[in-house]
Amino acid sequence: MGPGRHRLRGVALVAAAVVALLSAAAVAPGAMAQQETEHEEEFSYVAGDEHGPEHWGEIKAEWANCSAGRMQSPIDLSHERVSLVRSLGYLRHSYRPAQASIVNRGHDIMVRFSGDAGGVWINGTWYALRQLHWHSPSEHTVGGRRRAMELHLVHENAAGKAAVVGVLYDEGGDDALLRQLEPAVRRIADRHDSEEGVGAVDPRAARGRASVYYRYMGSLTTPPCTEGVIWTIVKRVRSVSKRQLELLREAVHDDMENNARPLQEVNGRDISMFRPKPQAKHY
Repeated sequence: MGPGRHRLRGVALVAAAVVALLSAAAVAPGAMAQQETEHEEEFSYVAGDEHGPEHWGEIKAEWANCSAGRMQSPIDLSHERVSLVRSLGYLRHSYRPAQASIVNRGHDIMVRFSGDAGGVWINGTWYALRQLHWHSPSEHTVGGRRRAMELHLVHENAAGKAAVVGVLYDEGGDDALLRQLEPAVRRIADRHDSEEGVGAVDPRAARGRASVYYRYMGSLTTPPCTEGVIWTIVKRVRSVSKRQLELLREAVHDDMENNARPLQEVNGRDISMFRPKPQAKHY
């Protein structure tokens, strides 16, 4: 084989290696959906604190988006900003029970799925459910109203991009998913970084009826506040009992009991709503 062929073969091998590395990076699980920091001692939710929300972007260089980003979450979904977009279509989700563990991250309680828990289709792309966690009070508001709690179902596509489905709760009756997990939450209460298996968890207990929802582009709501997250906020509000709210709040660290990030500027972003056409009445 001549020197020209050796050079061509070398170039081809380098090119193939680059493609392989890029492909691996593109499909690496957890590229965005698992980026939320699990080191709560590095930040806090206390206004005015040196590690509080207004200073998150100054704590680490890789957290700069928390201050400088123009598409940050959460936001207020005020009615005058929302456009009805029926072409969004129904939220297509397909969840199933899967093996999971429960994690006390100090700033919240998270359920991490190790098995296939299903997911959602958004804009023709499949997003697999990776984890879910709770914020109390709610992070998003609707028309300025803050709810008692917000559940985040965090999904990820094959390219590592995140899509989060948010479900809002008012204080009322027990939530079925939390009822299932209460014994495990009690066991890991005040044990930061503790994780234990909880067997199969069925996310269908949390999905709610998502026929009407809001959609906008935003970010993770904890550092590093990565942008490019597709947010879907279910309009129908569910209920959680006062006892369950107190259980979640007491399980995390004392200064994390109210773990909702302040509202962020909308900065002219589009906020869409899907609502089915009303059924025609037949007489």
